[in-house]
Amino acid sequence: MAGDWRERLPAVRGKLLRDEPLGPFTWFRVGGPAELVFLPEDEDDLAVFLAGLDPAVPVTPLGVGSNTLVRDGGVEGVVIRLGKAFARVEPRPGARLFAGAAALDATVAREAAKAGIGGLEFLRGVPGSVGGACVMNAGCYGAETKDVLVEAYAVARSGERLTLSNAEMGFSYRKSARAAQGGLIFTGALFEGRPDDPAAVTARMEEITARREASQPIREKTSGSTFKNPPGHSSWKLVDEAGWRGRPYGGAMFSPLHANFLINTGEATAADLEGLGEVVRADVKAKTGIELEWEIKRIGRPAG
Repeated sequence: MAGDWRERLPAVRGKLLRDEPLGPFTWFRVGGPAELVFLPEDEDDLAVFLAGLDPAVPVTPLGVGSNTLVRDGGVEGVVIRLGKAFARVEPRPGARLFAGAAALDATVAREAAKAGIGGLEFLRGVPGSVGGACVMNAGCYGAETKDVLVEAYAVARSGERLTLSNAEMGFSYRKSARAAQGGLIFTGALFEGRPDDPAAVTARMEEITARREASQPIREKTSGSTFKNPPGHSSWKLVDEAGWRGRPYGGAMFSPLHANFLINTGEATAADLEGLGEVVRADVKAKTGIELEWEIKRIGRPAG
């Protein structure tokens, strides 16, 4: 790209932040800066920006950063972060509920309970937002986004607004084939559960919360499950049996509480965290022949 593309940006109503550190946007609290962060005012603002942006400029959506590791060298191009205008949650007729992409999954679960909608309580245990749930078919304790999603809403790289059915999303384990093609910024989703007693739904959510707090290091600088579960195996058990539970690597470690949770023990770099993950993947492969696949999304460039 000739010259500084940041001098030729579309006019927007939202915020444009140059060379913005991304660590504070993620749960790991590590990572270098983005060349530009765009915080759109609303969906119209987002569509106008994407339509007017130089097509050669890379665009990376970033949700609440609960499942993302930003490398120390930062991210080229534009990082888009959705704010309050994309966080509303509204019950709809027929045990349905609309949620903006920036709404926390836990908030969706709570609002569904208040509205007497069952079947969405698993979202209480998913540490992320609706946009991320659409991208990776997020789930826990036997339920996934694909089980409750009616349709998802997105803005394409061209600025076109799209409505995608459940079938068009192409969901599989921790993946949406449509999202994996790239070029989409999810702005919201429509979910469908079943009529249920609010007290009963709330009780099930509380069970999920208690189970999660007892088994996961949720108050650490972590990013949820590090590796996907290989067919027929549990990633935590493979990491544990390879001897990596609680073993330091720079400022990184796999949690003593849950061996599939990578944590920043205080002063880790992104290189520490990703490096430990790669060392463990190689060790598990050498000992068992099983190849662990990253569930955490790693973005950006290494330092230097």
